[in-house]
Amino acid sequence: MEVIGKIKLIGDEQLLGAQQNFKKRELVVTTDDQYPQMIMIEFVQDKCDLLNNYKVGQDVKVSINLRGREWINPEGVAKYFNSIQGWRIENLSQAASSSNLPPVDQFEPAAKVTDEEPDDLPF
Repeated sequence: MEVIGKIKLIGDEQLLGAQQNFKKRELVVTTDDQYPQMIMIEFVQDKCDLLNNYKVGQDVKVSINLRGREWINPEGVAKYFNSIQGWRIENLSQAASSSNLPPVDQFEPAAKVTDEEPDDLPF
C-alpha cells in the first residue's frame, strides 16, 4: 500500500523499551484528496534513517504496511490497536525532475531506410 502527499511533520528519533533498544520515528503526510487527511506513519529500527534526507513540504510517496495487534487488559477484555509502518519513501518532486530525456516530440526521426542498404546487424 502507498500514501501520497506532502510532508507535514518529521519527528525526532525516539528510543523505547526497557533498555531503550527499540527506535521509532514518526512522519505525518497530508494527502491531496478532496478532504485532505493527515496520516501518521511510523518508521522503526533501521528504517528511521530513511527520513534523514527529507524536509517538511516535500511531496512524497510512502510504501506502508498496516499492522494490528490484540492486548488483553487486566480485566480480561480484549483491546485492538492498529499502526501504519513505513518501509520506503520516495521524493515525488525529484522523480519528476530527474528525467533527463527530452520530450518525445524533440527526437529527430530516423533517416530513411531502404532495402538496398546492407544489413549489418548480427541477428
